[in-house]
Formats: sequence, structure tokens, C-alpha cells
Amino acid sequence: MLGMIGRELTSRGQAYFYLDGSTPSEERIELCRRFNEGERDLFLISLKAGGTGLNLTGADTVILYDLWWNPAVEEQAADRAHRIGQKHTVQVIKLVARGTIEEKMNELQAKKRKLIADILDADEKTTSTLTEEDIRDILMI
Repeated sequence: MLGMIGRELTSRGQAYFYLDGSTPSEERIELCRRFNEGERDLFLISLKAGGTGLNLTGADTVILYDLWWNPAVEEQAADRAHRIGQKHTVQVIKLVARGTIEEKMNELQAKKRKLIADILDADEKTTSTLTEEDIRDILMI
């Protein structure tokens, strides 16, 4: 998907940086430096490759298009822009297509967040778990 987005941007004459799991560590650091200095406005980063170790204070918008089962993975990726030195308000946009597995994943993430919040809230007891029906919905069985 990231490659498709890149090809579309190229066809429109839009310059961007690109980082995925195959990008060497040294190059990642250099790409981030150039992006933060404002050399280009767009930086396409795969969710897992961009989840840790990057400082992207040059970003003011993060668009998540490929959902992950664990919401912490997405939060870590968005946090690359929420760093010391950030001078802008960061807007995080999450794209979810209706009627797809992404929608089910988004619902699962909401349940996980609620479960975690309930567990961390010492004043409340929780019985929130995924039911067999929840799992069937997620897998569209």
C-alpha cells in the first residue's frame, strides 16, 4: 500500500521521503534530519518501521492508513511526531474503511483500550473480555 501511495504522489509530481523495513539505519537518521529541516513536506513510513527510534518533529499531521491489531503500535508511530522540540500541534488522522476488516480491527482496538483503562482504574472492576461473537465478527465468520 505504501508503494501505491508513493507511485500516486510521483505521478502528481509530489516529492516525498520513503522509509520502510528495508531502509538502513544510517539512511533512516539522514531522512529524518532532512524531513525535520523542511526539505520535503511528505514522509511515507511503514507503520512497523516507523514505530520506534524516529524523531519527526517536522511533522504536524500523521495519517494512519494500515491498522494494526495492537493499538500501541499505532500510538508509537504517531508519537514519533509528539517529541520534545515539536513546535506545532500534531493532528493524527486514522483512515478506516466501512464494512472492512479494518472496521472490525478498529472496534477491537477500542475494546482493548477500554479494557486497559478499566484495569488501570483501581476504583473499578472490569469483566470486559472478547466474546466468541466478537472474534467471529473480527474474522467475519
